[in-house]
Amino acid sequence: MPDEGTAAGLGLLRDKVGVVFGALDDSSLAWQIALAVHREGGRMLFSNAPVTKRFGQLDALAGAVGGAPVVYADATSDEELAEVYRAAGEHFGRPCDFVVHSIGMGLNVRKGKPYEALNYDWYLKSLDISAVSLHRIVRAGMDGGGLAEGSSIVALSYIGAQRVFSEYSEMGDAKALLESIVRSWGYRLGRRRIRINAVSQSPTRTTAGGGIKGFDSMFELGERLAPLGNADAASCADYVVTLLSDLTRMVTMQTLYHDGGFSSMGVSDELIEALGAGAGG
Repeated sequence: MPDEGTAAGLGLLRDKVGVVFGALDDSSLAWQIALAVHREGGRMLFSNAPVTKRFGQLDALAGAVGGAPVVYADATSDEELAEVYRAAGEHFGRPCDFVVHSIGMGLNVRKGKPYEALNYDWYLKSLDISAVSLHRIVRAGMDGGGLAEGSSIVALSYIGAQRVFSEYSEMGDAKALLESIVRSWGYRLGRRRIRINAVSQSPTRTTAGGGIKGFDSMFELGERLAPLGNADAASCADYVVTLLSDLTRMVTMQTLYHDGGFSSMGVSDELIEALGAGAGG
């Protein structure tokens, strides 16, 4: 049985091309997904916000996957997203077979504003960046002919969309909206045999996750509660690849939990023991 993250390439994405939004550094989910796409024979263009030029490592990732083009674009700008698809079409010579959305930013979370005292300007910006950007990305691809018939779109989510994690705050709302957009677009995209799904991933140690107060506790909860423990980034990437491939050609409009079983659990022996120990019992 292969170790985590060492699955050999099977050519699942051979001859497929697409766009990966949101890769930043080697801790990001989108980065690991890109490596898995490359391993499976896919080719891609990368896009992230222009500000990430200052602290991201996208050029290094582009080199690691055979010299992929990079187009920096604001995912809340319809004009800049149209340019991403134009550049992809020019580079590949045809529409995209897949799109990965791994974009999120909680401004109130980062600035320490509690949910009951949100700055609403920041809140709306967080929703636009983290969720509405998915709607924009799909629309830009549809309007400009950038999505091929039979293509697949995957967005990264978290169970905070469905359950309350106090310090996740506004991002719970953003992920709930993201998952709703997946369903709403799914009906309409199905007419062109285009699939769209969300993957609800375990808490994962990424640059973005590091900005959430109490993240270590969220991570530890997942480890203690999920029967398989938290799913790591490499495992997530392997799973996403299957959703981008033709193996899942009849799967759409779903929020698919990739979390070691966490989403189906109530309590575990490990958690009970830890709580008992903490209470002196």
